[in-house]
Amino acid sequence: MTGGDLDVLVLAGGLSAEREVSLASGRRVVAALHEAGVHAEAVDVGADLLDVLRRRAPDVVWPVLHGAGGEDGSLVQVLELVGLPVVGSAAGPARTAWDKTAAATVVAHAGIAVPRAVTLSHTVLRDLGAAGILPHVSRSLPPPVVVKPVHGGSSLGVGVVRHESELARAMMAALGHDSSCRVEQLVSGVEVAVAVVDDGQGPRALPPVEIAPDSGAYDYEARYTAGATEFHCPARLPDDVLARVQERSVVVHRELGLARLSRSDWIVDAAGEPWFLEVNTSPGMTGTSLLPQAVVAAGESLPHLYRALAEAAADAGAAAPGPDPAGSHTPAGQVTDVLSGS
Repeated sequence: MTGGDLDVLVLAGGLSAEREVSLASGRRVVAALHEAGVHAEAVDVGADLLDVLRRRAPDVVWPVLHGAGGEDGSLVQVLELVGLPVVGSAAGPARTAWDKTAAATVVAHAGIAVPRAVTLSHTVLRDLGAAGILPHVSRSLPPPVVVKPVHGGSSLGVGVVRHESELARAMMAALGHDSSCRVEQLVSGVEVAVAVVDDGQGPRALPPVEIAPDSGAYDYEARYTAGATEFHCPARLPDDVLARVQERSVVVHRELGLARLSRSDWIVDAAGEPWFLEVNTSPGMTGTSLLPQAVVAAGESLPHLYRALAEAAADAGAAAPGPDPAGSHTPAGQVTDVLSGS
């Protein structure tokens, strides 16, 4: 299917804490697709989404929602149920990637370095007593450590603990954003992000982006405030290290079963060893986001790549088999019937 014949519905907004970032990403994706000659429209996801899908019956849907609902596989699951091709990963792999502990476990089994960590739920801390548990956490993982929500993005609820006395407050901050928190060994080095894209020719890694926030912390403000962070693409690392982190980003993409696009975050230590932190299945597409920077640094055209991703997703959807015995897949051509209940 060619770009001019393609109808893409971009899903943005939603109700997560990252709503405004998602809306900005959606506008950027639509603008790039228009520049590439693709018919595209963005909709703010709400209770009327199924009605919108019924009216439009687009060729392909591109979710650019960030945070819960958009990246945890639940929205994609609905799109799969109604038989719409999606630019992005299937629901199952997205769900695994959304869980930082689950993703780290898969990646570690592939032989990639992952920081030591402990994951604790709010329920366990409440029922067994946080005061008794925290000293054991500190003995197992002495500061400095990073505390983060197990689910979530944009560095919301993430904090660095350098003294044991700070651990309880940092965990409370993380649990304010999620039901579980992850206490993770702090690895010092160069922070880089590597986007992986697959426009139908197999996954390939774009140039790594080095992240150097003025404040020293790549938090929400540093991510989305123009000028608050200095970026270098490609990262200022030796060529063999750049190749290593790119290769491992493709391994992460494959091992987790991801599709079309992902972005892996890493710390490269003084010895040139990349340490995996997390992976994002719906990378930001704003003016300060990392994936668009990497595309430009690679000498590629954003409009051309976005069109190729949408075309590949549409073609894959058209080639998908009919319903399986469990009824978990519906051919794209039946979307209107499914949504109308006929």
